[in-house]
Amino acid sequence: MTDPDFPPLFRGLSSADPLAQACAAARDGTDAGLVTYDLAHDRLRAAIVFAPEVPLREAAVMLHLCGVGFQNALGVLGPPVVALHLDWNGAIRVNGGICGHLTMAASAADPDTIPDWLVVGLTLDLWPADGGEGGATPDRTALYAEGCSDVTAPDLLSAWVRHTLALLDTWDHQGLGAIHREWTSLAHGLNAPLTIGDQTGTFLGTDDSFGLLLKSDTTHLIPLTSLLRTDV
Repeated sequence: MTDPDFPPLFRGLSSADPLAQACAAARDGTDAGLVTYDLAHDRLRAAIVFAPEVPLREAAVMLHLCGVGFQNALGVLGPPVVALHLDWNGAIRVNGGICGHLTMAASAADPDTIPDWLVVGLTLDLWPADGGEGGATPDRTALYAEGCSDVTAPDLLSAWVRHTLALLDTWDHQGLGAIHREWTSLAHGLNAPLTIGDQTGTFLGTDDSFGLLLKSDTTHLIPLTSLLRTDV
């Protein structure tokens, strides 16, 4: 398997636990742009270290920006018949089935604090854990089971980083509007019932900062920072 090829200012590090390794390196003061990864035959795991310049409530949009970046990457490399959608909680769906997940961790949990670092992690199933039978987990799938067997893990990881970098440039020069519109076009379950934690309602979409709008008796706003991982 060839090594991934990253754009300038990004550097790769193979790791047995990419998310934990990225967070540990960030705590030790590594510069932004570190990409840790584990390219197994049946699963792709990776994480990117960022250095936000805005408070966490704004920086948390990196979770969904990276989701759009992944869709853009697979859209270029995969066959046109493959449909990719994104759940608000970070789940990645390919042709309707959950195929992977995006997570984030940061140095601070206070939404008003500018974090020293923020890490977004990616986990993607390449081959089904049950050998493709699908009976035990009918709501799950894997990339290669959905017609993407020609997409190699190194190429997909490289493309994810490149497209994420391009979207960072879009955010910097044009604001979040274009990214918000693109993510909304990919959002799974709009105007359908959704349960987040102990709250259930209708998924109306998100506010400008990607906070979840959930309507039950009233409309609740669930901030994106509520998805922050604190166990890595």
